[in-house]
Amino acid sequence: MGPIKGFKRRKKAADKKVVDQNVLPSSSTIVPSLGPQPQPLDWWDEFSKRISGPLSQSKGSKSFESVFRISRKTFNYICSLVKEDLMARQSSYTDINGEPLSLNDQVAVALRRLSSGESLSIIGDTFGMNQSTVSQITWRFVEAMEERGLHHLSWPSNVAEMEEIKSKFEKIRGLPNCCGAIDITHVVMTLPTMDPSNHVWFDREKNYSMILQAVVDPEMRFRDVIAGWPGSLSDAIVLRSSGLFRLSEEGKRLNGKKLNISEGTELREFIIGDAGFPLLPWLLTPYQGKGLSDLQIEFNKRHAATRMVAQMALARLKEMWRIIHGVMWMPDRNRLPRIVLVCCLLHNILIDLEDEALDDMSLSHHHDIGYSRQNCESSDQSASVMRDKLSLYLTGKLPP
Repeated sequence: MGPIKGFKRRKKAADKKVVDQNVLPSSSTIVPSLGPQPQPLDWWDEFSKRISGPLSQSKGSKSFESVFRISRKTFNYICSLVKEDLMARQSSYTDINGEPLSLNDQVAVALRRLSSGESLSIIGDTFGMNQSTVSQITWRFVEAMEERGLHHLSWPSNVAEMEEIKSKFEKIRGLPNCCGAIDITHVVMTLPTMDPSNHVWFDREKNYSMILQAVVDPEMRFRDVIAGWPGSLSDAIVLRSSGLFRLSEEGKRLNGKKLNISEGTELREFIIGDAGFPLLPWLLTPYQGKGLSDLQIEFNKRHAATRMVAQMALARLKEMWRIIHGVMWMPDRNRLPRIVLVCCLLHNILIDLEDEALDDMSLSHHHDIGYSRQNCESSDQSASVMRDKLSLYLTGKLPP
């Protein structure tokens, strides 16, 4: 299966449904004259009784967030997104006691699998169900999220949205007309070494890995992603194989308002990336080499500080959705890009819903531990000239 790309925003009425409060009916009947009716049991109160193992200590009313690492508001919203798909046909999923699994049960199992990265057997033992049930539910959830959650990951759709992004980027360290920060991370896998077909996944750090390339905005929201290319490929090759590259080269992306930075000098829209990417008119990279001038050093400092949002976004993605953190044991390489995409969608949903769980997460920028930085020597001459002029502009030395 080919790489999975970012999708454009699709607005549907179904995406704006009011989130239902899912509750279970009370099993007892109370005569009205004897007092007020009791509140119906909350789904979590009932579901938490099934939990066994280490998570069994998380059965209190305040423990939902500790198990799923998201708020109930976000959980309910995700349930509303996938409800139509997960409940389209009569579910045959049951726990080990033969009890049918509700919509909330299924979403809970899938989210725990994606957020914890625990094995199918551990998830099954924790929630009292077979490994095959956990696997089938998780994949069904992934398919539903691909269809129903894509509007949470899109390139800015109008001028006002892009201008807001550029304004926020400029406030970081002064880079004007910057529309995004791009970076690449590796999803590490364990694959059979004796299978010759696996050699393409063997990367420069002697790991088997799959690549995720992502462009993020100032709020660490993913705006364009592509996953699925083998880890043996360089950052530059992955970029040139992406839809982002094609659209930008054809002038269909990063083609908005230009900024006059001096008489006769216009700065087009661009994104920034590290030295592993080629220097292009729409992708500015830092200066490389020794003996850099003060202007070049200053540009690199501003560039690095602004680019940090991409590194933090990828670090948060792997920390929050730990199924792609660490080393995956012999994953299905046709399904893995789609799992990565759904993790990116969930990452954005937490940002869009301003989930309080994000407040408890540390802001690390280490997402590819053990990987050294790549260096790409490819450089477009017009981009090099524009970078020099931008360096002068940032220090107030560009003639008016």
